[in-house]
Amino acid sequence: MGRGDLSDEEWARLEPHLPVNRGRGGRWQCHRRVINGILFRQRTGLPWRDLPPYFGSWKTVYDRHRRWSADGTWERILRAVQADADAEGRIDWSMVSVDSRTCRAHQHAAGASTRAPKIPGRRRSPARHRPDEALGRSRGGLTSKIHLAGEGGCRPLGFVITPGQWGDAPQMIPVLEEIRVPRQAGGRPRTRPDHVGGDKAYSSRRNRRHLRRRQIKHTIPEPRDQRANRRRRGSQGGRPAGFDKTIYRRRNEVERTINRLKNFRAVATRFDKRAYVFHGTVTVAAIRLWLRPECRAPTQRSLAPG
Repeated sequence: MGRGDLSDEEWARLEPHLPVNRGRGGRWQCHRRVINGILFRQRTGLPWRDLPPYFGSWKTVYDRHRRWSADGTWERILRAVQADADAEGRIDWSMVSVDSRTCRAHQHAAGASTRAPKIPGRRRSPARHRPDEALGRSRGGLTSKIHLAGEGGCRPLGFVITPGQWGDAPQMIPVLEEIRVPRQAGGRPRTRPDHVGGDKAYSSRRNRRHLRRRQIKHTIPEPRDQRANRRRRGSQGGRPAGFDKTIYRRRNEVERTINRLKNFRAVATRFDKRAYVFHGTVTVAAIRLWLRPECRAPTQRSLAPG
């Protein structure tokens, strides 16, 4: 087993959720070797053609990653791994924080065909396809942005990928809608955390109204200009938003989650031309974080309310 490969314990958690061969011929072969090749590329960020030969044909590794990104296989695996963690009580629903981080896009990430891609073997386009390919321009050049919701164990529950210049506040509701953890006992998946935290970039009437409607407590600081505008309107401005500094300290958990994701070089710098392939790249990194032991700060329990 090489450095960065799946351990036997991680493979035992992942194997039951992988696609199986049906019928004669056997479409999928050696899942473990191919996934280790995908993880090697995730960790190093090298071109697909430069994969070491002991992972097999580079085209086999790339095609499987592209196919599973297009047809939603990676997302189904992520949901299944999250469901296992929830059944074992390893998800901290007491506090879910949202944040975003910009990823520099390599020059090879530009120049995708303007025609919509198709799922191999099917006529429809990938569900995560974006006409803008989630590429935006800023002072630093081409960028993409990962909007993420993370739980207390420094693992992602859901994320959205947009162009780098898009704002944070409009993406808060789409990110929270990505939280869908199935229940192994049956029933609807769990989508609502106990508490949501975010920095003042997420402070807006629309976001607070959405959280109140779903009966989710939240800790989001109010910017100075919003406080001045509310006071200027008098009684029509509404009551001031509640804010607990102790609970707000736990927002660092989502920042540590993003840092763990960006330890994968293929996530920190985007090399994929297509947005749905890059979405699959981030999903694979999230799966790997869920397979690893949780990263919990020793002082977290003391910061919990009550």
